[in-house]
Amino acid sequence: MKKVIAIIDIGKTNKKLFLFDEKFNVVFNNSKKFEEIKDDDGFPCDDIEAIENWIQNQIKTIQETGNFKIKAINFTTHGASLLFLNKEGKRITPLYNYLKPLNLDDFKNLYKTNGGVDEFSRKTASPAYGMLNTGIQMLSIKANKPRIWNQVDAILHYPQYLSYLFTKKITADFTSVGAHTATWDFDNMQYHSWLKDENINLPEPCKGNEAVMAVINGENIAVGTGLHDSSSSIIPILAKEKGNDFVLLSTGTWIIAMNPFSKETLTQEQLKNNCLCFMTPEKQQVKSSMQFLGRIHEVYLKELSDYFKVDLNTHLDLVLSNALCNELIDENATVFLSEGIDTDFEAHHEILNKFPSYESAYYQLVYEICKKVILGIDLITDKDAKITTVYISGGFNRNKVFVEFLSLLKPSVTIKMSDVKNESALGAALLMKNYL
Repeated sequence: MKKVIAIIDIGKTNKKLFLFDEKFNVVFNNSKKFEEIKDDDGFPCDDIEAIENWIQNQIKTIQETGNFKIKAINFTTHGASLLFLNKEGKRITPLYNYLKPLNLDDFKNLYKTNGGVDEFSRKTASPAYGMLNTGIQMLSIKANKPRIWNQVDAILHYPQYLSYLFTKKITADFTSVGAHTATWDFDNMQYHSWLKDENINLPEPCKGNEAVMAVINGENIAVGTGLHDSSSSIIPILAKEKGNDFVLLSTGTWIIAMNPFSKETLTQEQLKNNCLCFMTPEKQQVKSSMQFLGRIHEVYLKELSDYFKVDLNTHLDLVLSNALCNELIDENATVFLSEGIDTDFEAHHEILNKFPSYESAYYQLVYEICKKVILGIDLITDKDAKITTVYISGGFNRNKVFVEFLSLLKPSVTIKMSDVKNESALGAALLMKNYL
């Protein structure tokens, strides 16, 4: 019977299960999409009960089938999501959607008491993102849902809640509390004092390679405390590079540039330009630039497809034109994006009238996206440091036009494609290697 580590990898769209063998090869995987339900305010949210049942049934089925011996389980999920438990250890809230609107004016007192929005955001490495700040989610429940709040005995981030399903242990980890939660003081590398002022008690984070032994369906299994997916994705490359400096460009709906080697604290200039900090499982800051550029790319792909009457994935079949890339760099025009921080994530049909062909429009769009990406990389690079390698993971590493523009705009760095698949899941598995 093959010994394996089971990883539950929860994205916003797909929920996945992977089994990794002793050489960290994937020997089994399964995925499922879940229909959204409505929360107690009528806003769409993930069906956490269905997800819980799916996870537990998957593990049980693998155990009963008998082909694999699960030695450890770990979890990786998207951030900005909390679950609230009562004294009996039962979940008392839906899994609120981080896209749910919040009025930041309701939290003026928090910001004012702690040095104002800019200073508080800098210190917690958390731009004022509303629901994307889980600390703000907590205060929202406290202020607006007192019936629920009065029952709250424990608060868990999403990965730790999934771990709790198997261990019944209340835990926290550095990657989750460090992911734009507004609860972590990056100047002092501990929970921010505002939590104590609000009588909110959160568990002390533990390192990511620590597991809890639990009996699951009659078998002893090491259960990890889970990780935030973006922070987990950098673990395999850190292991591969063994101390060589690099930036990881995680590409998808969000394009996130992550620098785990930055020693400088976050500045107001960086914060105002969509920079923040994540943390590694060992409590090390990861200076990051987080931009919603993949979303802009996504909406214009649809618009380009409709306007030029071509297939949605035509961009993947374009023959790379180095001459067109250089021509657009020389022109340095701005058509699709704003000069500063982008706030408009909708496609504008009339813009496409400027272009004679699909190719010319698409190249211009990607050029502007790449300029923003390079600015993000430069912002998270320490003054005296030289980044020589940029890894690209995710959907854009197959995009020849994207890679070419990055190479031309940043000739001092070597662009490498991450050959690691399922980075987040593999990162979570690597932390459990001692339990195999």
